[in-house]
Amino acid sequence: MTEEIIIAGFGGQGVLSMGKILAYSGVMEDKEVSWMPSYGPEMRGGTANCTVIISDQRISSPILSTYDTAIILNQQSLDKFETMIKPGGLLVYDGNGITHHPTRKDINIYRVDAADEAAKIGLSKVFNMIVLGGYLKVKPVVGKDFIHKGLEKSLPKRHHGLIPENERAIDRGKEIIQEIQRV
Repeated sequence: MTEEIIIAGFGGQGVLSMGKILAYSGVMEDKEVSWMPSYGPEMRGGTANCTVIISDQRISSPILSTYDTAIILNQQSLDKFETMIKPGGLLVYDGNGITHHPTRKDINIYRVDAADEAAKIGLSKVFNMIVLGGYLKVKPVVGKDFIHKGLEKSLPKRHHGLIPENERAIDRGKEIIQEIQRV
């Protein structure tokens, strides 16, 4: 099993954190992992993405031009990365701010309204974990126990009190993700 993922959105949405948690979770599960961030010079509001590869085999290169999965958090990223998903691949996106929805017929498309859900529960900082939970329901590339270990490893100790909140957000994402039916 090798899963090649691009996670993309604006800076400040937790794109890099989501990728790092996923990568650390893979490491904790004794898988081969690559995590490669890319972001503009702005701290918030600029574009940000990261490539995560999780595999049972050695990873030859972290550089990818196509992906098994794209996790998309804004329109700009959807426009850029939708065409880079391999046929038969997976697109998971947050519908907030999306005006031109995905159009491909040869991939599986899921929508998780994480921004709306995070606002509803009053925890905007767990938006990215809701998205991650939705993805993990569709493709459980790492186990739940390893996600907990990944959170412990990637979050500073001073934020470990937030781990249960993050885990609840992941569980909520698994509950609200919906497959997009195309005609």
